[in-house]
Amino acid sequence: MSVTEVFTAAYGAEPAGLWAAPGRVNLIGEHTDYNDGFVLPFALPQRTVAAVGPSPDGRWHVCSTLINEPVSFGKPARSEVTGWGAYVAGVVWALQEAGFEVPPVRIAIDSDVPLGSGLSSSAALESAVLTALVDLGGLDLPVEKRPAIAQRAENVYVGAPTGIMDQSASIRCQDGKALFLDCRSYEVEQIPFDLAAEGLAILVINSNAPHQHVDGEYGARRKSCEEAAALLGVPALRDVATADLPAALDRLGDDVLVRRTRHIVTENQRVLDTVALLRDGRVREIGPLLTASHASMRDDFEITVAQVDVAVEAALDAGAYGARMTGGGFGGCVLALIDADRADATAAAVAAAYEKHGFTAPASWVAVAGPGATRI
Repeated sequence: MSVTEVFTAAYGAEPAGLWAAPGRVNLIGEHTDYNDGFVLPFALPQRTVAAVGPSPDGRWHVCSTLINEPVSFGKPARSEVTGWGAYVAGVVWALQEAGFEVPPVRIAIDSDVPLGSGLSSSAALESAVLTALVDLGGLDLPVEKRPAIAQRAENVYVGAPTGIMDQSASIRCQDGKALFLDCRSYEVEQIPFDLAAEGLAILVINSNAPHQHVDGEYGARRKSCEEAAALLGVPALRDVATADLPAALDRLGDDVLVRRTRHIVTENQRVLDTVALLRDGRVREIGPLLTASHASMRDDFEITVAQVDVAVEAALDAGAYGARMTGGGFGGCVLALIDADRADATAAAVAAAYEKHGFTAPASWVAVAGPGATRI
């Protein structure tokens, strides 16, 4: 059943329209967003679609093809709605908190963004709903200000301490481009990312080790970064220059804070180096930066798990130019930069490595940079 048919079956009426927002892959720049740093995501073809229409009873109603738990709420108080519906209620709440009159609507959701895989299915849901509400309500909310509303929904209403990268990617990405985002100023640059023209591809490997942000580990990493910045007397770790890193680490002393800080500072530099190479059309040369990013996440930020480490090593052994975990960590997905004609062979090599280790078989596909949230 299509999402339009689901809407009609649930509510006895046709939707006013369909709105879609994509999941994302972060090419490089992990955990740098909440440190006011730099990230480089691109939008996936996989997306969440929301069929939306007016609600005659003044309440908001949501159903989904994925979860048989319809949700209904009035003007939502902070964190009143829990579960998957909190991501929708949070967007309504955040818009209201920002002073907007949010139209009561009925919503049906469908999605092919893999859940719990580090591809930001939550931001895709928030962004699809937000875009629909802005359009239907005629809200004066420019595109560049929308990610902060969706992020506030996730941070404050849902309670997940994520940075602004996921929502920015889902809303602001463009077809065939990677989004170079300064997470302090929110300035963006659309970086050409047409891999097919270079005979290359990004293979995404779902490790099938689902992760969970709201379990304390993500928040613990953020707290460590904030503590380190305070000890160094800077607003955020973004303000520690690469050249000043050795002296900064000496000042910290604490081994955990040293490793967390080293990851953030070097990861920011890797983003800048990756962007410079892509601007020059030297795409293959970003491979070692991707691999170095993974090593830093594994050893300094300690957010990888056995499945993603095995996938990275297997992809590299199969000839990938570079490979890394993508997303917040503790599971999720791996991306590998490969020759386009090596996709099947690389996926098979990873699957064989998984079988050898007794892991649940991974899923793999080639990702192409797509557009951000839109009405369809």
